[in-house]
Amino acid sequence: MTSKGEKTAILLHPDDNVVTLLRDRSKGDSVEASLGDRSESLRLVEDVRFGHKVAVRRIPEGKDVIKYGMPIGQALEEIEPGMWVHVHNCRSERYGFRQEQYGIHA
Repeated sequence: MTSKGEKTAILLHPDDNVVTLLRDRSKGDSVEASLGDRSESLRLVEDVRFGHKVAVRRIPEGKDVIKYGMPIGQALEEIEPGMWVHVHNCRSERYGFRQEQYGIHA
């Protein structure tokens, strides 16, 4: 249980469709994150561990998962708000072709 106003997640860029949890959370827990004028509030549909991503809006199958304002992967299935986003439902773009689009050199 968190106290009112306690940050439970971090939103890293205004265009992100995921937030990153700041502590382990359980199914049914409320998650709050904000960045500038943007605030997200959602309820988890499953248990999610600290440091993992949670969808803040629906991500259709095949569409980009956005973190840091950049695509970090593609949804392997439809991902609903409050769902854990990880390798079971997201194909990572780590070291992928898109890095050059964003000037990232590994």
